[in-house]
Amino acid sequence: MMRGIFEKVRDSGVWWIRYMDAAGKYRREKVGPRGLAMKLLDKRRGEAVTGKKLPEILRRKFVSFAEVADACIASVQKKYARPADDVARLNVIRDWFPCAADAVTPDMIEQKLAEAQESNGWSPSTRNHYHNLISKAFRLALRAGTVQASPIHLKVQKLKENNDRVRFLTPEEERKLREAIRSKPEWAPHEIELTLALATGLRRSSMYNELTWDNVDLLSRTLTIPRTKNGEAITIPLNGDAMEALMVFRSRGDGTGRVVRNEAGEMVSYNQHWFVPAVRASGIAPFRWHDCRHHFASMLRQSGVPLETIADLLGHSKKTGLAMTKRYAHLSIANLHEAVSRISRSTVVAPETVSEAPTEQRIQ
Repeated sequence: MMRGIFEKVRDSGVWWIRYMDAAGKYRREKVGPRGLAMKLLDKRRGEAVTGKKLPEILRRKFVSFAEVADACIASVQKKYARPADDVARLNVIRDWFPCAADAVTPDMIEQKLAEAQESNGWSPSTRNHYHNLISKAFRLALRAGTVQASPIHLKVQKLKENNDRVRFLTPEEERKLREAIRSKPEWAPHEIELTLALATGLRRSSMYNELTWDNVDLLSRTLTIPRTKNGEAITIPLNGDAMEALMVFRSRGDGTGRVVRNEAGEMVSYNQHWFVPAVRASGIAPFRWHDCRHHFASMLRQSGVPLETIADLLGHSKKTGLAMTKRYAHLSIANLHEAVSRISRSTVVAPETVSEAPTEQRIQ
């Protein structure tokens, strides 16, 4: 074995180097992978031979990549409106590099991203999400002075994304998907969740986590998400399909708290345990949950609804010209009702007693 390189903990995969600097003092550094440790040892010995003084930065506390990732997680949790997804990604990235943050190289990052993309079937967009988070972690570390440079900035290229992908269900595909969901008793109760998603275009987190009965107005047939992904509130008119779904959810609860519940009246979160297998069982082309949102927008557009109206219904952030029209949104709610009604399969509307009963009793 090469002298001057060792593992403190046998078979840990974390290697250290020991060498004598130009001043004749012995030094130790924790590096990480054995190959990197060998290269760094050669470099340090070369510096000692040429009499080059070591930089003061070597005397600072060792900072692992895990610590850099943890600092980024803390920043995301503090500043992001919806940190859960990026925190989950950072926890994956955290274990990719069991070494000093300064020992991470562009080649190491490229290799990990490529391996993860291949093994998980990531799209270019998903891979770029992880790329962005690694970049953010090093950017924050640079600002804090815990690393000297970022190995990813301008050295690891992002993949080109195809943002034109729009997937929606044809009538035949929707029929097959619904039949597949109904084919298993454990999947069938979830069909109403699909109905609400297709009829409103809500983002997954908005529908499952943020949609509460406090924000559903059955009298005016609207629902409101107080804070969307871009930080703005959005109000969506409810067509017959959406009202049908809300009636089912109302029957499963007491009209308080989150809207989406199972048959036992318990609040649920989106889970792939029923949707992904149902899509496969239906035999249709791949269809993701987020594609329900594409379906909503596509059906509106094919029905002749203007793009500006669709942007309103999706809660997209628009440039100043369109954003200024937001203040007049309450004047156009009738037109928006007409827009979503064009894609409704159902004719269900709020019961006649809705205007006379308290909110929690409007749908029995």
